[in-house]
Amino acid sequence: MIPVKDHKNLYRDEKSGAIINTDTGGFNRYKKMKRFKDNQKEEIDKIKEDISEIKELLKQFLKK
Repeated sequence: MIPVKDHKNLYRDEKSGAIINTDTGGFNRYKKMKRFKDNQKEEIDKIKEDISEIKELLKQFLKK
């Protein structure tokens, strides 16, 4: 593996030419943050659904 200039965690594979990132800590932080953001998005989507349902119920109630 050939080190990439000015990037301490990047290496070039000699056979395929692919760039390999060896920063496992950074990758794990990325995965943790992605899970956190995905969970936040799910919660926000659920809240939006709940609000829409409440609005519909209020409309029905006001029509009576």
